[in-house]
Amino acid sequence: MDSIKTDLLIIGAGPVGLFTVFEAGLLKMRCHLMDVLPQAGGQLAEIYPKKPIYDIPGLPSILAGDLITNLKEQIAPFKPTFTLGERVDRIEKLPDGSFKASGHMGTQVEAKVIVIAGGLGCFEPRKPQVNGLEPFEGKGIDYFVKEPARYSGKKVVIAGGGDSALDWAIELAALGGEIILIHRRTSFRGALSSVDEVMRLVDSGKIKLITDAQVVEVGGHSHLDHVIVEQGAEKVKVACDYFIPLFGLTPKLGPIADWGLNLEKNAIVVDPLECSTNVPGIYAIGDINTYKGKLKLILCGFHEATMMCQSAFHYIYPDQKLSFKYTTVTGIEGFN
Repeated sequence: MDSIKTDLLIIGAGPVGLFTVFEAGLLKMRCHLMDVLPQAGGQLAEIYPKKPIYDIPGLPSILAGDLITNLKEQIAPFKPTFTLGERVDRIEKLPDGSFKASGHMGTQVEAKVIVIAGGLGCFEPRKPQVNGLEPFEGKGIDYFVKEPARYSGKKVVIAGGGDSALDWAIELAALGGEIILIHRRTSFRGALSSVDEVMRLVDSGKIKLITDAQVVEVGGHSHLDHVIVEQGAEKVKVACDYFIPLFGLTPKLGPIADWGLNLEKNAIVVDPLECSTNVPGIYAIGDINTYKGKLKLILCGFHEATMMCQSAFHYIYPDQKLSFKYTTVTGIEGFN
């Protein structure tokens, strides 16, 4: 597989990682983003897209998902590239001072600078206590929905009661398959609008809803073909093609812990003036870094991205003078 070549490899496609593309683009630096999650947006897109955010300057209130949509629109002129659904496992420093990063699915990226914008770390799915899960992971059991089309016309069991479970039940129901949503309670944690839409689809027969129940066992041969659902004292075998348990994500530092970076309480220690780490050419911004006075706020991450890009430019082009420009004067077109 040929390596992807870029100026900045941004590990983490959450709000801070996305905004980095904008600041790097103003300096005419190309960006490639990698994230273990199947979509850009980090926690905001995956866990609470309907949660209102109140501390973004100029926006009295904005839904987390809408903020991600706006960020993607803002960086579109700079044409970033993405590898999603893949974890960066290894980073190697090359003789010329650049880096080669390797993903767990084989993707390789050569970059002049590494920017770690991994939020609270590498998010992994919270796996339910269900007998027989592991043999069917990737063979009928999915913890992320990467390609919705693969579920078209299939019988899919979704478990969970949050935004992800509700939203994916709605989306997959539109693909013409048989969707069964299982929740261990009768009330949901997701947005009321999503709950109302699920109930409408239940009434129309496009979603089957089973509450006060949980999947306790899965089975099949070479591929998953059923789950066992426990509801009260009764256990029922439910035939299915796929089982998607959506119980949120849990952050772990993951492979980052082995990259030779100075760590403090599972955070990367950086110089607060430029967010550089102890390894020249590697930066860390957003919630994953730490320094005296650190505040874990999105707007602070935006500021860190701005300062970091100035330093990264000097690292990549040590002999070039950086001419600062205001977007209010030149517009975005002046930076392309």
